[in-house]
Formats: sequence, C-alpha cells, structure tokens
Amino acid sequence: MKAVEISPKVYWVGAKDWNRRVFDALISLPRGTSYNSYLIVGDEKTALIDTVYKDFEGNLGEKVNEVLDLGDIDYIIMNHAEPDHSGAIPYILKQNTKVSVVTTKKGAEIAKAYYDLPDERLIIVREGDEVSLGGKTLRFIEAPWLHWPETMFTYLLEDKILFTCDFFGAHIADGLYDDEVPDIMVHAQRYFGEIMMPFSSMVRKALQKIEGLDVDMIAPSHGPIYRNPQRIIDAHKKWSRGETQEKVLIVYVSMYGTNEEIARKLADRLIAEGIEVEVYDLVSSDIGDIAKDLVDSRAIVLAAPTVLAGAHPLAVYAAYLVKALRPPAKYALLIGSHGWYGKSNDALLEMLKGLNFELIGTLDIHARPSAGDYNEFLRLTDLLIKRLRRGEDD
Repeated sequence: MKAVEISPKVYWVGAKDWNRRVFDALISLPRGTSYNSYLIVGDEKTALIDTVYKDFEGNLGEKVNEVLDLGDIDYIIMNHAEPDHSGAIPYILKQNTKVSVVTTKKGAEIAKAYYDLPDERLIIVREGDEVSLGGKTLRFIEAPWLHWPETMFTYLLEDKILFTCDFFGAHIADGLYDDEVPDIMVHAQRYFGEIMMPFSSMVRKALQKIEGLDVDMIAPSHGPIYRNPQRIIDAHKKWSRGETQEKVLIVYVSMYGTNEEIARKLADRLIAEGIEVEVYDLVSSDIGDIAKDLVDSRAIVLAAPTVLAGAHPLAVYAAYLVKALRPPAKYALLIGSHGWYGKSNDALLEMLKGLNFELIGTLDIHARPSAGDYNEFLRLTDLLIKRLRRGEDD
C-alpha cells in the first residue's frame, strides 16, 4: 500500500503485517495485524503520530517520502513506547537531525531504556498541552495503563481525529476503514479481551476523558480506522462495565473422553434452555477466541482431568489466563476427572482465588461417570441455569 490521505493533509503511512501469526509470543493473529502510523502536514510544521515495528521501518520511510522528505518531520508523537509502535524511532532519528520525540514523562523514561533517546531529542507533555503545526493543532490526553503506564492519546482539533494507539485497536490486517471489515467488532472484542480487559477501570476513565470531544474519526495503531467512531466507543463502554450476556463459556481438556462427554452434555442442556454457549477444547482452540468470549460470558465452566496429582497443564494455563485477564463472569463451575487420585479441581480452585465469581459447585468423576455423577451433574446444571436467569443486577 501507498500513503493514503484520510483527511486533508493527514496521511496513513503505516504497515500491514499479513504474515505475522503470533504476537508477544502469546496472542495468535489469524489475519495478521497492522502497525498504523499517521503523518500530519501543517502549514509550518509536520508530525508523525507513532511509528511501526522496526522490521517495517523502510516501508514507513517510503510512504513518508511519498508526501515529504523524511528529514523534514519536526515531531514524532509517541503515544506508546512499545516496540511495535515506536521501534522505528531510532531509524528516523538517524536520518533526521532535527526531529523531536513528544511523549509523557513516563514515556520518556521508557523510550530512553528501549531506544537510547537523548534528553535533547525529547519533549515532555502533560494533560491538555498542545502543539501547533500551523492550521493543525495537536492536543495531548494522558491515558495511563492502556495498557502501559505511559500511554496517551493525541487529538487533532481541526480534523476531529483522535489517535489512540493501542486503545480501540484490533489485530487484523484487513481494510483501512472499519466499514471495509464486516466482522471488525468480533476482532475488536477479541483484542479487548486479550489486551484491555484487565484494565477495565482505566478504560472507563479514558472514556470519560474523551466524552466531551467532537470526534469524527478514531485512528488506532492496530486495525482499521473508525469512520463510525460511536460504535467502537459504545462497545468499549459496555465491555469495560462488565456487562455480560446469558452466555456460558465451556473450556475443557479431555484425555480419555470423560471431560469432553460432560462438557458436551452440559452444552446440549444449556442450548435446549435457550442459553448461548461457546465450547472450546484446549488442545486445539485459539486462546484469542476464548479471550473474546470471556468478555461477555456470565458463567465459566472449566473441565479437566488430574495429571500427576494436579490439574492438566493445559487447564492450568487456561486458569492462569482467566485470572490474569480478570473477566466479568459472575458464576463458575469446575468439573474434574481422575483415575487413581483426584486433585484437578483443588489445583484450579487455588489458582482462581481472588476472582469475583460465585462457585456453583464442583464435580469430580472417578474413571467413568456413575449414576450418582449424572445426578449431581443435573443438579449443578439446574442450579447454573437458575443463577444465569437471575440477570445482571442480582
């Protein structure tokens, strides 16, 4: 792609990473990702909003040079210091002796650690500070912990564009604008679950800060630009408030079929009651899909066998992620199985301590489900359905 003018004298100059399949050695990228960078040309000065991952720095330079010489940029606005957005800063500084990096105080500290930036190339800004480019005015909004401590937004007053870096992002390479990606909200919810859900309180604070802004376009640094900004704002309001659906997320691992059988029977029973259900086998499932459904599931069911006197390692991994992501689920049910020693539920309960959900109960099956196990399964299922039907406010 070439540079794209998204507003008068405002250009997308980022990169599409179609082939990347894993992010942070953790997050799968089934449809790649993008590193969005934006060039703003004022009557007197020019600014680059964020850069790209260093592997694409040459690509960034080519796009900028389509509009003006890379050496003519006056400011790099570093909304976020993480290398996928700021990794090309050293490349630009080597070719441009006058450019300054504009960031928060905490951003400067992190940038020095990552990129060896000298003090004389840094400009520290605070909440509400502005930089005039001549006919283009940049206002800075501090937004810490979305998802690092130094993050900020940049608002272009004249064009009513809000540049939010990771916030409102989506890991997807498709499309330049949101209306060009039919399933964009699925990817946005997945991204929220993976990245922003643990910081929901900070999400709410950031949304309050931008409430009064007149925004025609939201330009994040991953995924498409929102020409319809209200729908992504409304979605983040809902997700950050922890609003759940009458929905159950069932995650299981099964060695000899017992846990899979119970998970499937539970899913069938819930579906028959008109309850939305998502079922994932941890052996083959994408953890990003599970994160997406953690965002709005009212109940979580985790089923796992005992392995060497503890829970199966895949279930331990899942429980760790659930605790780290801190989903809004109100109810949980644990199902275990064992051959000679049953401790999977105990291990998982210990890992999940501190999460704010009601434990509906536990079921541990020895070898194969007995008549008593099925009776207990039915009792727990009925109890789960009753809890789900209480609604959000109970």
